[in-house]
Amino acid sequence: MSLAPKLNHHPYKSNFYSQMLKTFLPSLILLLLLSSTLISAAQNSGALSYQDSTWTKPTEPFRVAGDIYYVGSYDLACYLIVSAEGHALINTGLEESVSMIRKNVESLGFKFTDIKFLLTTQAHFDHVAGMAEIKKITGATMMANEADAKVLADGGKSDFAFGGKSGLFTPVTADRLLHDGDILKLGDTKLKVLHHPGHTKGATSFLVDTKDDKRSWKVLIANMPTMLSMTRISGMPSYPNIGKDFKYTLASMKKLDFDLWVASHASQFDLHDKRKPGDSYRPEAFNDRPSYDATINSLQLEYDKRLKSGQ
Repeated sequence: MSLAPKLNHHPYKSNFYSQMLKTFLPSLILLLLLSSTLISAAQNSGALSYQDSTWTKPTEPFRVAGDIYYVGSYDLACYLIVSAEGHALINTGLEESVSMIRKNVESLGFKFTDIKFLLTTQAHFDHVAGMAEIKKITGATMMANEADAKVLADGGKSDFAFGGKSGLFTPVTADRLLHDGDILKLGDTKLKVLHHPGHTKGATSFLVDTKDDKRSWKVLIANMPTMLSMTRISGMPSYPNIGKDFKYTLASMKKLDFDLWVASHASQFDLHDKRKPGDSYRPEAFNDRPSYDATINSLQLEYDKRLKSGQ
């Protein structure tokens, strides 16, 4: 005796369901294929689930100190260092911000095409996605820390944190590889390269000697050693020594001597509290060692917490 339930094959019901399948199955298959294509496109575009609106929000460009100018967006900091021999641009923000950066540079009275050197503080898309386009427009020489060069060249695919699944950007090749302690000269301004690995393998800060009509300034353009949610201090498959690198960077940054400091993100050095649109030139606004020390100490506590928990 069979225990299988008897099916009531009503001829009208059978024809009805058959007709329904014939009518809607092609549309369903098309919808699934389209969804798959859209998902694939989103993955290939490298769009992250998090993107702050302040990353593309315009803000007034201004003179930071001496030959250093802020030309980035409301939060993604880009710095123009000017000289009679040509200019250097540190960071580019997102690709869609290139026209905004160009407008900022030109509104300060400088030619965008006079940018001769491109530098970056880190090889994450929010700081370098516009690099290839600006290099194409200006013909500038691109310089980056050797440890970040591969990530730049493959458009973020080899990034240890995102794993090629997000954070992608148009690839750009470094024309010159930089290392800790390298000195770059641009007119009367001198930049010292400081390798501060952890946030990315080639994360870099710059200690800049510049001057205005009144005095000389030692300005730190800091890449703060922040830890992403997916960062494991205990080690990651493609970055086993990340814990040691963060330890080194935190210790090194505590010892730095400078007059003024800014960072890769405006929010990291409270730019919009220290300067309002229309404010006159006042480098002293960025003479804020206490906030720098507090930020580094906070990051040290986060590092210690993750290290203790084995994260």
